[in-house]
Amino acid sequence: MAPASNVLGQVSTDVQLANGPDDGISGLSWSPVSRHLAVASWDGKVRIYDVTQRRSGEGRALIEFGGPALRQEQNLIGHLNVEGWPKGSNGAPPQQVAAHDAPISSVHFFTPPSSNAPMIVTGSWDKTVKYWDLRQQTAVASVECQERVYSMDTKGDLLVIGTADRHINVIKLDNPTVFHQSLRSPLSHQTRVVSCFNTANGFAIGSIEGRCAFRFISQKDTSLNFTFKCHRSPPTNNTISAHAVNAISFHPIHGTFSTAGSDGTFHFWDKDTHMRIRAFPAAGGSISATAFSGDGEVFAYGVSYDWSKGFAGNSAQLPNKVMLHAVGDEECKPKGRGGSRR
Repeated sequence: MAPASNVLGQVSTDVQLANGPDDGISGLSWSPVSRHLAVASWDGKVRIYDVTQRRSGEGRALIEFGGPALRQEQNLIGHLNVEGWPKGSNGAPPQQVAAHDAPISSVHFFTPPSSNAPMIVTGSWDKTVKYWDLRQQTAVASVECQERVYSMDTKGDLLVIGTADRHINVIKLDNPTVFHQSLRSPLSHQTRVVSCFNTANGFAIGSIEGRCAFRFISQKDTSLNFTFKCHRSPPTNNTISAHAVNAISFHPIHGTFSTAGSDGTFHFWDKDTHMRIRAFPAAGGSISATAFSGDGEVFAYGVSYDWSKGFAGNSAQLPNKVMLHAVGDEECKPKGRGGSRR
C-alpha cells in the first residue's frame, strides 16, 4: 500500500449490540434489504437483531443448535449440518438442508447464471464444496478440494475457496464443478479469509501473518495484483508482531474495503489507490468478524477471541460483544472521486 492516511477514526460513539452472545462470535451477516443482523457464535446459537429503530438493536429471533455455529448467511447456519429457517417462521425449528462429513466452515446463497432459483453452496473441513437445491435432499453436485475449506465467498458468477496449505480455487458458477483457476496463495502463511470484489472480477486474501493479497481473475489484469502489510504492531527491540487478518468486507456502495484482525483494530482502505482511508483504535479484544449493512451505513464488528493463539490464549475475561459503527462518507468514500464505485 502507498503511504497511509494518518487520520484516526472515532469509535467513542460506537454502540454495543444489546443482549449479545455469551461466547465467541464466528460470523456476522446483514439482510441485503433491511437492517436485520444475524450473529453466529460458538455457544451454538444464532441471534437475529433488528437495528432499524434502536441503534443498539432489538432481538427478533434466537436459534439454538447442537454445536458451534461456525458461519451463517442470511437465513442459513453452518456447523456439521446446514440448517435454515424461512422468514416469518415465528419460532418454528430450523430445517436441515445440507450435510457434510466434517464441520461446515462456509455457507452462501447464490443464483446460478442459468436459473432464477437460488441455491446453496457449502464448504467443509471434509475437503469438499457441495451445491444444494432446496427442493432436493441430496447435493446436486460436489467438488473435491486439495485440503480443508477454511474460507469461501461468492459474488455474481464468482466463487472463491481458500483451503488449508494455502490453496486458492476459483470457480465460475456457470461451470460449477470445474476449477477455473487453482493457485497457491501469494502470501507465505495460512489463509484466514477470502472475500470477493463487488465487481466479481477478483478477490482478496487475508492471512495469519498480517498481510493481504488482491488478485484479479482476468489475465489482462494481473499487473493490478498486489499485496500489502497490515495489522502489525510497531517494532519493539527490532521485533515486529504480525497479527492475523480475520475479516475482509467490501463496502456495498463505494467498493472500498475493511480489514480487521487479532490485534483488535479495523481499517478502511481503497484498493484502487492502494491507500488506507481511515484507521481505528483497538477495540479491547480480537475482532473475529465484520460486515457492512446493505446500504453501507453501518459497520458491524465482533470483538471476541479468535483462537489465533490456541487454547492457551483463551480466557473467561476476554470480551464477547458486537459493536455497531455508523459509517461516514469521509471514512469509506474513495478520495478525490465522486459517486459510487464497485
